[in-house]
Amino acid sequence: MIDITTAGIGFALMLVLMAFGLHIGTVMFALGILGAGLFFGAPGVNALGVVYFEQMNADLLMALPLFILLGEILVRCGSSERMYHSLSDWLNPLPGGLLHTNIAASALFSAISGSSVATAATISTVALPTFRKKSYDVRVVLGSIAAGGSLGNLIPPGIAIIIYGVLTNTSVARLYAAATIPGAVLTVMFMACIVIMALWNPAIAPREPVTDPLSVRLWRLVDLLPPLLVFAIVMGSIYAGWATATEAAAISVIVALPIAAFYRKLSIAMLHDAYLSTINLTALSMLILAGAFVLNFVLGMLGVTAVLGKFVATLDVTSTQLLYILFVFYVILGTFFETLPMLVGTLPLVFPLIVAANIDPVLFGVFLVLMCEISLISPPVGMTLYVIQAVRNEGSISDVFRGTVPFFVTMLLMTIVLIHWQDMALWLPRLAFD
Repeated sequence: MIDITTAGIGFALMLVLMAFGLHIGTVMFALGILGAGLFFGAPGVNALGVVYFEQMNADLLMALPLFILLGEILVRCGSSERMYHSLSDWLNPLPGGLLHTNIAASALFSAISGSSVATAATISTVALPTFRKKSYDVRVVLGSIAAGGSLGNLIPPGIAIIIYGVLTNTSVARLYAAATIPGAVLTVMFMACIVIMALWNPAIAPREPVTDPLSVRLWRLVDLLPPLLVFAIVMGSIYAGWATATEAAAISVIVALPIAAFYRKLSIAMLHDAYLSTINLTALSMLILAGAFVLNFVLGMLGVTAVLGKFVATLDVTSTQLLYILFVFYVILGTFFETLPMLVGTLPLVFPLIVAANIDPVLFGVFLVLMCEISLISPPVGMTLYVIQAVRNEGSISDVFRGTVPFFVTMLLMTIVLIHWQDMALWLPRLAFD
């Protein structure tokens, strides 16, 4: 068993290596093999192969590529663009106008894509051409798209939730239930933020009259059915106990195919492109997960969990105080690291602290995913910000940075609310599964 100092040195070394740009999967593999070799010799290193194959054969991991494929098919069939324009019919009259559409469309698309980066890229592609024809404040427009994109991993079926569930052996179904209400609350808070800004300074979002007749707007509501149908099938089948998360993901892909056919976009070429993109994203995620499994195994063999448990006892802090400490830690860390490295890289050492402090792992899962979402809109490395700027392909990225500030503050406020109102995340899992 190692002591807390050695564990701290190892964690700091991992962060330094990541800060120098080394791939997180490579870093965790290297540290795992190094730790096994130093403390257990050749037998410890040989055991890593068995652990790797056992962990990577988990059925739950199949949900990852299936949800990615679902999002790819629905993006390529044009469902997201139709959904955006349908929402704009009804949200445009609100103070803030089309800015609300960016948030609502992102929330709906998050319910089928499971990825914040994919959500930001998709909504940017649809929204930015529309806003170029209007006199909205460009910084607020970019900020609202970034904020909407940050819902991608929080609203089920978020991919980050699956990764957290696999790494911590926590029920993904419970995590999905726990994230549903916070995701909805954060969506409403973003829209409330837009209303406040628009009332304070109407020039950022000029009011526009509704030109299309009611019959046309009612007919376009049909375009909201595909994402709502997929979300209902995925979450309904899981909550009803009819399907596991992996089975629900497979069903959702099957449902997406007739939707693509309805929009006359289903073809071998479209599916080929969707499969290639899915393979690329899955390979990247699985490499990182494999490294995490190896490092977690070595840390468990070294007794790090017990060491960190004793360390928490010496801190003499309440569970709420520990969450605030981690809150500050992750906000700072999120300004230097991307989401997935931050999530996977810190879990091996942070999760034992949570267990030792008797914090519900389901609650912490929602908390940690929210922290990851904050990192996505945190300059200077927030991935969502650069994706939006790449789609925009003009102006300065400083516009994106400035536009995210009100929404960044809103997410910090949301985290504080979650820390003190934990039933927001825990009520639905208790209702659905207890």
